[in-house]
Amino acid sequence: MSQDLVPAASSTSRATLVNVVRTVLLVLVIVAAGWQLIVHWNEVAATVAKLQWHRALLAQLAIVFGIMCSTLSWQVLLDDLGKPIGVGRGAQIFLVGQLGKYLPGSVWAYVLQIELGRKAGLERARVFAATVFSLVVAVVAALIAGSFAIPRLMAQDARLSWLPWLYLLLPFALAMLLPPVLTAIVRFGFTVLRRPRPDHPVTLRVVLASLAYAIGTYFFFGAHLWLLADTREGLTISPLSLCIGTMGIAMLAGLAAFMLPSGVGAREFVIIVALTPVVGVGPATAYAAVSRAMFILAEVGAAGVAAAVAVITKHRDREPSVVTIPTASD
Repeated sequence: MSQDLVPAASSTSRATLVNVVRTVLLVLVIVAAGWQLIVHWNEVAATVAKLQWHRALLAQLAIVFGIMCSTLSWQVLLDDLGKPIGVGRGAQIFLVGQLGKYLPGSVWAYVLQIELGRKAGLERARVFAATVFSLVVAVVAALIAGSFAIPRLMAQDARLSWLPWLYLLLPFALAMLLPPVLTAIVRFGFTVLRRPRPDHPVTLRVVLASLAYAIGTYFFFGAHLWLLADTREGLTISPLSLCIGTMGIAMLAGLAAFMLPSGVGAREFVIIVALTPVVGVGPATAYAAVSRAMFILAEVGAAGVAAAVAVITKHRDREPSVVTIPTASD
């Protein structure tokens, strides 16, 4: 056997093993979730049946506003690294690219964003830098939001006693977002990729704007959970902070479970743990399942609208302009 075939065979074996592990994890999560629903089916069904349509609608709208904030958090970083492309084009790249997270291995979302950016005429280095640093911003925002819920989550389930260790990431993430550090990293990356470097340093205003939008994302996601679970018999206005913190930790858990599509299972586990002492395990399971369905609907819908706008705009730009023939009276 030729020696150059050995690395290729080894790489293929590793890829096969990773795919098998992903598949096994996904099956286990689906089985566990299915069993949870079966065991508490009566309570789940009753909870879903009692959902108030106007509160469910507001909860759905809250997700949409959260997605908008997430898009703008990424957009301000992208626009600062080159000529601004506008929210419309940015939404098309970001929202459609985000659908890649529903594939096993959330990295596909970032790969898809980079490729969509390239097709839109943007340099891969620029989209990659904006995507990476928007991810760092999202982690910082999630940790800030999560601080509202961690003490209660730990008290409610000993399996979450490791949550404070997440905050070891915070100093490093904050250091990466310091404008001089961020500017140095961006310029180094563009130099390595042999692309023209940005002609100005990243400003504190841009970083703070991105962070503010990211925090807004978790506020709206938390409001979504609060609106969904507030039956007027359990949750009141006081646990809003708990719901905001829960969604921050839930999103971090989903990010950590990167081998699963969109962190399925990990996010729901955190939501169920947070809501069980307030509404009971059956309703908490129902709210986690309904929340997942709402997120899918909102993300697919937003991406669909962005893609449709892109198609309509492209078709309109291709239409020939009407040429008027001057008459004698002109």
